[in-house]
Amino acid sequence: MPYGHGFIYGLGAVSLLGFLLSLFIAGFFLSLAAHLVGIKEASTLKAMLAIVGGGIVGAIAYAVVVVLLIWIAPMNVLLAVVALILAYVWVIKTIFNTDWIRAFLAWILAAIIEVMVVGILVLLGLVALA
Repeated sequence: MPYGHGFIYGLGAVSLLGFLLSLFIAGFFLSLAAHLVGIKEASTLKAMLAIVGGGIVGAIAYAVVVVLLIWIAPMNVLLAVVALILAYVWVIKTIFNTDWIRAFLAWILAAIIEVMVVGILVLLGLVALA
């Protein structure tokens, strides 16, 4: 078994390449969904930026709502999820320069496409859900 700095650097490189590959795939699906919805300025690079920005802004919105509404314990998580979704769709709206409806539809359609692709890959035996 390899050991030392080379092994650690290799793990970092594989992690970085895995992140970039998953970012490209998610960006491709969001770009495809944006084209299907009718967003004119959709590209894979913009979609990748929207994926990263939406994740960061959504996580911040989620955390802020949970912390501010800690006193209503059962509802704070639900409201935080709504804030996350609104923040994510706002980032898509801003980056693609479109309206709220098209941004939300692109977000939903990208999720549906991703679930369908994973389902097909599972049925073909290429991916295991474990």
